[in-house]
Amino acid sequence: MAHPESCYPSLQTETALSRCAAIRTQLRAANLFADPSVPSTIKPSPNGSVPAVQAETSWRISPCPLLLSRDQLAFFTALGPQLLSFYRALNRLYAESVKGTLPAWVAQYLDQGKPNALVTYSRMKRLRDSLPAVIRPDVIPTQDGMVITELDSVPGGIGLTAAMSHFYADLALQHSALSTGSRHELVGGREGMVRGFASMLQSAQAQQAGCLAILVSEEAKDYRPEMTWLAARLREQGLSAWCVEPRDIRFTEEGLFLKTDSGEQAVGLIYRFFELFDLPNIPKSELVQYAAKKTLVAVTPPYKPALEEKSAFALLHHPILRPYWKKELGEDCFLHLTAIMPRTWILDPATLPPTATIPGLSLGERAVSNWTDLATATQKERHFVVKPSGFSELAWGSRGVSIGHDLSQAEWAGALQKALASFRTTPYILQEFHKGRLFNMEYMDEHGQSMVHMAGRARLSPYYFVTGEKVELAGILATVCPADKKVIHGMQDAIMAPCAVATDNAQ
Repeated sequence: MAHPESCYPSLQTETALSRCAAIRTQLRAANLFADPSVPSTIKPSPNGSVPAVQAETSWRISPCPLLLSRDQLAFFTALGPQLLSFYRALNRLYAESVKGTLPAWVAQYLDQGKPNALVTYSRMKRLRDSLPAVIRPDVIPTQDGMVITELDSVPGGIGLTAAMSHFYADLALQHSALSTGSRHELVGGREGMVRGFASMLQSAQAQQAGCLAILVSEEAKDYRPEMTWLAARLREQGLSAWCVEPRDIRFTEEGLFLKTDSGEQAVGLIYRFFELFDLPNIPKSELVQYAAKKTLVAVTPPYKPALEEKSAFALLHHPILRPYWKKELGEDCFLHLTAIMPRTWILDPATLPPTATIPGLSLGERAVSNWTDLATATQKERHFVVKPSGFSELAWGSRGVSIGHDLSQAEWAGALQKALASFRTTPYILQEFHKGRLFNMEYMDEHGQSMVHMAGRARLSPYYFVTGEKVELAGILATVCPADKKVIHGMQDAIMAPCAVATDNAQ
């Protein structure tokens, strides 16, 4: 399969630089891209319409989106409904495990390390069928196909992908007016992210009257500028939406309230942009939970930490649960997901009987019956990743990740030992490592004012919004890191751009 990641192969350097500079200017004007040469003049407003922090992140800017093939777009389009089916099956698996009609150890693993009060709250009958309404997998394109490394139901990048879709789409229109060369269409189009997010929120709010509050915690403050930009676009769509800090919410026995440009409004829906492990540090978090419990406000994503664990991949691959997954997902969906979700194991330090082995885990032709066997694996044998399963400050942003073949023997053994010792409070997983294929991209050198070619490995992050039974692919964010980086995530040295597909008259 061809990999046409370059949108404009014959783009002149002067034009490419001009495009990159235009994108950078618009990102900075939207307070989404750091500008260290300009002191912050942004001041917070009491209603949250202006961010209290200025953007501090930056990346390498490409003159055009990352191009996908039609087959790749078909893969991503079909993936959304499959992942929604996976969440539904996982939700039922947990519920049936709690009731005892399916193995009790499933719920025990998914609840491991969680406060009892939060577990009890998550099991409320009212939340029984609630699922994340935003689904974002991290997808690594490899030489053998796509691989999903994890799922995120509280993802960053929604506002950033929406903004870049606007900016790149406008540049594409300008280019089309001046050239008869290559053409492309952004995945989701110029407005796909904003419209998809708006539809999802309206569905989640249902009949609950009031405005929308995008609640961004202090820990997630780096994402506040992009969510503030997104809230402004939602207001242009006719929604009363505001990006606020938790302390901006006022609680009464009648519900939650927020000061806006139109005066004080009741809050009908809270979009939770904070992790559940951080609840003790979030002002008024207990009042928000109380209001949701009393149906005074709707909240999405739901307070269901069991659905936010990376160990769900281990459950999908567990042989004892295979009949359940095949029945719930259907054989085709099950086989597809087990092919693209890497084999994963929960690092449980419990001792196995002498005759037992860890299902599916081997070193060459040797079955593994004890994690200490893995600790002595050679560098070629330890193509694995160790990372926290969830509910930890180390479980997001590529924190807490250890890549086996990138570590010395002692470091690898130490990472395993730490993970096993943390099981009671922060379970870790072991996951197969899949190497991403190389992409060839261009970016603007900020200092030399020149275009630079870079070979890098990509993470593709599609954003799916759930509205009732419908799952919409609204956009895909590409993060391309230099080839020598083992962990792919947003960084200063990465190229970040939306994804597009070549039209029929493209090269």
